Amino acid sequence: MPIDSHLLAVFTVTTFVALITPGPDMLFVLGCGVRGGARAGLLATLGVVTGDALYIAAAAAGLSVLLTTLPVVFTALRLGGAAYLVYLGVQMLRNLRKGRAGGTGSGMTGRRAFLNGVVSSMANPQTFTFMVAFLPQFIDPGAGPVWLQFAILGAILIILEFLADATVGVLAGRIGGWLRDRQVVRRRLDAATGTLFIGLGVTLASAPN
Repeated sequence: MPIDSHLLAVFTVTTFVALITPGPDMLFVLGCGVRGGARAGLLATLGVVTGDALYIAAAAAGLSVLLTTLPVVFTALRLGGAAYLVYLGVQMLRNLRKGRAGGTGSGMTGRRAFLNGVVSSMANPQTFTFMVAFLPQFIDPGAGPVWLQFAILGAILIILEFLADATVGVLAGRIGGWLRDRQVVRRRLDAATGTLFIGLGVTLASAPN
């Protein structure tokens, strides 16, 4: 294996601790699961790890240098994703005011959950920082092909993140399914989810590069 076993163990433990700490992506998956059910939670998780995989591929290809040297590109990406999350939250709250509280899974189809998960991951500056600043610390150019080391570390990260976020998404979906059967609670649930999405968007937009 082109990675030292001790470094690999340190990377795995450190990554696991970082991933089980609630962050924007986990909160996003939680909101999708509560509003759209376990399936939406799972697909939102798939979207998040897809965004992570794109960042890993970019880092391995050296595109991280471009985003670092031209911060305006990354800033535009981050602000665009944050604005989209705010838009989703506002739409949920507007639908509530119009009396269109969602039924089971309404407003959070599997496709939307997946695509929004990709946006949430790509707009999160912590994801970019983790991939570009943290991952290379465990890369040794003299130990073997750099792309293979990125692939191995990236696969471990994606598997761990999927397990952590999918657990949250499925549990939130199970609890949300019970809550959505009660109309008053469902309206409050949709209001809380919309507010959560707006808060995530504002947090991502205001985060430092």
